Amino acid sequence: MSGTGRRAAPWVVVAALVVGAVFAGAAPAVSDAGAPSEDAGPEADDSARSVALAYEFLDARVDEFCDGAGRCLPRSYQGGFFTTPTWDFTPSFVYDDALVVIAYTARGLPDDLRRARAIGDTMLFVQAHDPIGDGRTRASYEPHGIRQGRVEITGPGSFTGNQAWVGLALSRLSHATGEQKYLQGALRIGEWIQTNTADLTRAPYGYTGGQTDTGAALTWKSTEHNSDVAGFFTQLAALTGDAVWSDRAAVAAGFVAAMQSADGHVDTGTLLDGSTINTRPVPLDAQTWSALATGDPRYGAALDWTLARLMATDGPYRGPSISDVDVSKAWFEGSGHLALALRLRGAEGDAAQAEALLADVRLAQRDAANGDGKGIVATSTDGLDSGFGDLYYASLHTGTTAWYLLAEAGDNPFALPATR
Repeated sequence: MSGTGRRAAPWVVVAALVVGAVFAGAAPAVSDAGAPSEDAGPEADDSARSVALAYEFLDARVDEFCDGAGRCLPRSYQGGFFTTPTWDFTPSFVYDDALVVIAYTARGLPDDLRRARAIGDTMLFVQAHDPIGDGRTRASYEPHGIRQGRVEITGPGSFTGNQAWVGLALSRLSHATGEQKYLQGALRIGEWIQTNTADLTRAPYGYTGGQTDTGAALTWKSTEHNSDVAGFFTQLAALTGDAVWSDRAAVAAGFVAAMQSADGHVDTGTLLDGSTINTRPVPLDAQTWSALATGDPRYGAALDWTLARLMATDGPYRGPSISDVDVSKAWFEGSGHLALALRLRGAEGDAAQAEALLADVRLAQRDAANGDGKGIVATSTDGLDSGFGDLYYASLHTGTTAWYLLAEAGDNPFALPATR
């Protein structure tokens, strides 16, 4: 079966130091309403139209599965491999849902915030009705269940990265709406991560992988997860004024720093002993998310390493791959966060590199197999090997579409934006 296994299966698809300020970067020349500004050229016109269509895709996915109380949960994948005459894959992965929430807050129109709340309320609903009930959420849920007013868990694992992404979404919603229920939900997740995954005994210190489907502890540590935690806990510190969250964020950021190699790239994390560095494969998101989540300029070297080592060309499309194991296809989700990291770094040539990446995503939006002219498919063609035991497919994907929108907006999901 295929998967979005992200570093030893934090997200399974049935066949998914104190943190510094974020990179400075300019937002695209687009107005609050999504129309290009008067001094923007044809390229900005294309971008604005593309962004509007991508939001239409997310709108349709969110509105498809809602209950009578206004809670909604979009399916993550659709089309191609995930939709056949005998199989219609509908599970919703909380990582994807979190990105959709944050993408809606990035534009912030009234209907955007309404839909963001609808997903956020579902996150609180599944958290409150979890069979263990200790503040955790699970990897994925069935939207049909939500539409019927019940919780149906499809991915029982409680992985640290997933928890942190739900927390990032709830923190962003609290910041955008002022509603304390979202912050309270985020704090419950933060405490779950701290209680269940903090490792201050095995250097380099940080946060372990969480728990498996059966509740067994995952003893390895992931760079990706610790980047997620660093960003999430920094937001909790900002929203609560409690310095303990800054201290905890510093532990996670310290782990990420310990994973950077001599040539600048960032390794995937540790082996089961929690100390021995896992050097293969080298994943894209360890490079881009380290930069985005910490704002530390040291990870500029990781972005340069990515541009030199992880770029793929597949027919008319060019973009980063998932890891160094298979660079035969473009991973458009990665195109989004690489473009965003480059835009926010703002070094010489970064703006052009970022625009080239986003132009290829727009081309895929228009022409890719299994597309609908609005959403973004996950990969340029089927069968991209992540290097972690998963294959990725050219199917429409909410998470990929949301990353594209965040890159176009110049909105870093690991950082709280300035108050509107």
